[in-house]
Amino acid sequence: MTEGAERAGSDDTIRPFHVDVPEAELTELRRRIDATRWPERETVTDDSQGVRLATMQELARYWATGYDWRKCEGKLKALPHFLTEIDGLDIHFIHVRSQHEDALPLIVTHGWPGSIIEQLKIIEPLTNPTAHGASAADAFHLVIPSLPGHGFSAKPATTGWDPPRIARAWVVLMKRLGYTRFVAQGGDWGAAVTQAMGVQAAPELLGIHSNMPGTAPAEINKAVQRGDPPPPDLSAEERRAYEQLSNFFAKHVAYAQIMGTRPQTLYGLADSPADLAAFMLDHGDGTGQPGLVEKALEGHLQSALTRDDILDNITLYWLTNTGVSTARLYWENKADFFDAKPISIPFAISVFPDELYQAPRSWAERAYPHNLIHYNKLDRGGHFAAWEQPDLFAAEMRAAFRPLR
Repeated sequence: MTEGAERAGSDDTIRPFHVDVPEAELTELRRRIDATRWPERETVTDDSQGVRLATMQELARYWATGYDWRKCEGKLKALPHFLTEIDGLDIHFIHVRSQHEDALPLIVTHGWPGSIIEQLKIIEPLTNPTAHGASAADAFHLVIPSLPGHGFSAKPATTGWDPPRIARAWVVLMKRLGYTRFVAQGGDWGAAVTQAMGVQAAPELLGIHSNMPGTAPAEINKAVQRGDPPPPDLSAEERRAYEQLSNFFAKHVAYAQIMGTRPQTLYGLADSPADLAAFMLDHGDGTGQPGLVEKALEGHLQSALTRDDILDNITLYWLTNTGVSTARLYWENKADFFDAKPISIPFAISVFPDELYQAPRSWAERAYPHNLIHYNKLDRGGHFAAWEQPDLFAAEMRAAFRPLR
């Protein structure tokens, strides 16, 4: 597994990258899992104190004895991976061109605690739509980068890699690949980066899409963070969104606060697979409700994700030792997530029912009165929409960007 590095000077070469994890690293991972020193069980009968001991011990048992990283590695090896240096940093990305030459170039950005693993299931539906019941006219050329400090991208050795800087780097990447017209999509940190691209409005960028859009009016955004009660004039839909945001800031934002203030202190993420897994699982499905994750870990078929899905992602974090480097993005970030942004280019929004909050249509139309080209509410899916519901997500991409072709 060849890792990128931060470099001096400038080099716009695009180099092939190969995923190949030495067996010794997998053996060491299993040894560390087996050597975990466990605390006593929680003193409650729910997950109000965090990820439950029984959940973690069952995950560790399967991770050490039943899970097979090589299956995930095989999927990764089947795709074309590359590295290129942008602004002194090696950026890793997957680049899959559609067989349909007039396909629309699309850059899709993951978030935390996600990775390129989130997007693997959407590659075929988006690049090869005719094999998935859609039209050749809806095809995309797909670029899936790893954020700086995440996955196979290099880890910044200096400060400054915040979402606006990453947004500028993504435009450089797309232009370097020869794309003079393209669109962008993201959720979680991908939403922050994609919306920063929308604010910057590079002439090559035709429009953006987000499944975690910033739509909250400024006064609402401030009120939920203060813990104020809902204003009396909200509609039922707006009140529900207000309560979701209030709940997030009151009970489920601690992980972001520790990463945003003391990322270097999180040494356990680099030293203990169990600590890394628990910290990532506590983010759950993005709603502050680990239920979806726990159902997957328990093997419940109704879960949108499987145990292997979740362990593929956690194992990638472990093998690349990116627990701390990914946390630094929270420290770098200075912007709010949920407030309306000064975006004037075409903006498409998909609202999934288990997202952190369901952006109300009224807020979206107020925030983007002249450039909201698509707004749709889905009946299933959550924070990791592309990962959980790849077919629904792909259909949304086709519908959202159809007006821009």
